[in-house]
Amino acid sequence: MHHRPHFSSGPLRSWNRVACMLAGLGAAASVALAQGEAMAPGPRPIVATQAVPYPGTILLAVDATDLDHRVQRVQQTVPVARPGLLTMLYPQWIPGHHSRVGDVTKLAGLQARAGTQVLAWRRDTLNPMAFHIDVPAGVSQVELSFDHLSAVGRDGGRVEMTRQILGVQWNEVLLYPAGHDASLIRVQPRLKLPPGWQQGTALRGPDGSLPKADAEGWVAYRAMSVETLVDSPVFAGRHLQRIELDPPGTAQPVALTVLADQAEQLKASPAQIDAHRALVQQADKLYGARHWRHYDFLLALSEQFGGIGVEHHESSENGVRGNYFKDWDKAPRSRQLLPHEFAHSWNGKFRRPADLDTPEFHTPMQNSLLWVYEGLTEYWGHVLAARAGLTTAPQARDVLAQTAAWLDQRAGRSWRNLQDTTNEDTIGAQRSKPWREWQRGADYYGEGVLIWLDADTLIREKSAGVKSLDDFARSFFGVPTSRRTDGSIKPLTYRFDDVVRALDAVQPHDWATFLRTRLDSHQAGAPLDGLVRSGWKLAWAETESEFARNAEGWGGRPRAADYSYSVGLSVAKDGRLESVVWNGPAFKAGLAPGHTVVAVGMQAFSDERLAAAITANKGGLAPIQLLVRDGDEFRQLALDWRGGLRYPRLERIAETPDLLTPIHSAR
Repeated sequence: MHHRPHFSSGPLRSWNRVACMLAGLGAAASVALAQGEAMAPGPRPIVATQAVPYPGTILLAVDATDLDHRVQRVQQTVPVARPGLLTMLYPQWIPGHHSRVGDVTKLAGLQARAGTQVLAWRRDTLNPMAFHIDVPAGVSQVELSFDHLSAVGRDGGRVEMTRQILGVQWNEVLLYPAGHDASLIRVQPRLKLPPGWQQGTALRGPDGSLPKADAEGWVAYRAMSVETLVDSPVFAGRHLQRIELDPPGTAQPVALTVLADQAEQLKASPAQIDAHRALVQQADKLYGARHWRHYDFLLALSEQFGGIGVEHHESSENGVRGNYFKDWDKAPRSRQLLPHEFAHSWNGKFRRPADLDTPEFHTPMQNSLLWVYEGLTEYWGHVLAARAGLTTAPQARDVLAQTAAWLDQRAGRSWRNLQDTTNEDTIGAQRSKPWREWQRGADYYGEGVLIWLDADTLIREKSAGVKSLDDFARSFFGVPTSRRTDGSIKPLTYRFDDVVRALDAVQPHDWATFLRTRLDSHQAGAPLDGLVRSGWKLAWAETESEFARNAEGWGGRPRAADYSYSVGLSVAKDGRLESVVWNGPAFKAGLAPGHTVVAVGMQAFSDERLAAAITANKGGLAPIQLLVRDGDEFRQLALDWRGGLRYPRLERIAETPDLLTPIHSAR
């Protein structure tokens, strides 16, 4: 039976009474704001975090039913042990993002009360995510209320609420008290869903089962730490299907919860479901241990709900296009998302770089080992997708070809090594970069794949095929767990030397030099030794691979025509240049992202005409003539490229062992 949890009297008054009191704020809100504004500005000391339990349990209720305005309404009851300064923090450094992603601008309407008494609050002037409240004598709890203003359209950020699907990330609807480790602050959450909606989450009810909404739409979860709550988001929607991926009775079961804009998008063939079951089986064989009580894939298929891929210990948030099942053969890239996020439960959540293991959400993170955290996870996501049958062997090779080609032309290597790119998230760099080859970005993902392929093939070669990187995965990630009182896992941290020792235990080698050479190098070209050792090399064809032809555009936009490896640009259907390769032929001719190609030769621009012009100049007798618009100015430019169309492929190296096939083969 699912029921609303009972909150005892004493330090915490009944939940119903609190809800009624908060509902009757009325005109007192303006008084609270006026008092808050009248408080003297300036910073106040924020108490340092200590490994001391917070006294009492915070009650948290989130009403996510306002689909018209995309607003999630929050009510909190915070117990206080003594009068004085109470500092409440809005989470900013969020695990899984490796950066300060907390957006306090989406918090609005903050009010604080103690019974009928309005309490003034003041934002800290040095830390705008800290709110100070002076608690009077005789007050045992503080009631807070505020709204989380979700994006109403893509121009306002990632869309978290639509008419069909919503996502609740608890870090966006929570203030927590300063001075305490997040694992030692207890919270009792409730969530109100729109009528008839179902939910998917790793959270469970007081009886240990996945709770259902009561007659009023409220879902009650059992008490847990703030750390566990923030790591356990909710997806909910009108159209939802839950698929058990493990046999009945499995002790630590895995489930796939799929939500969609339309019911028919949930339809999956038995073979498609079997591929997801195979993913779980192949991960078991790789790691040899499960470090969770239960695991829930949360998968949203939507054209409106924002795309996402974020790891959590007992779940993952995954958002892809609505054609995930329908166009199974045409969109293989999206099927590498779940394997990647799943692998993170071992690498990133259970085993975590020491400089990413912070006690709460205001301690800055450091990302020095993201080439392991993300790079190795990207490698295993690529491999597990192939082993499970989510992608085919040719598709897996096409992904590697695209990765190798994309990274091989990174001109920015000359000044920025791969190790420095792990600082990308802490720098706060924007996703959109006009000169990505020169600036570089989060290259530790793709280049991590190449480095770990290099390590895998080297182990196989030196051990005569007896050992592989699979042995490292099992020994490094499949180790005993340490559970906290609320069932969550205490992360087992690692440093660079731990990685080196574990690799050396699998296959003796100078792994420190191996890794540091690849991380710190400024040499031109991507690290392709592992690809060559696997029996394959980067090659070129005049036609795109099926994988590339079926790739989807960024953010749901139509895919641009990609001529990056020939004339050095990619161009949208309307002629707008989405990218220009640094120091490539288009760059040297004076083109830049944002320019618009109006005409090819004396004819209006089209993809086909540009491709034909590139092919026609193979002998150098028909220079590629473009009419380009730059703002209000028009220019005629000529591109002298004689190599024809070039698209990356992998090609077998004759008379060498093929190691990619066994790497990609199911265990």
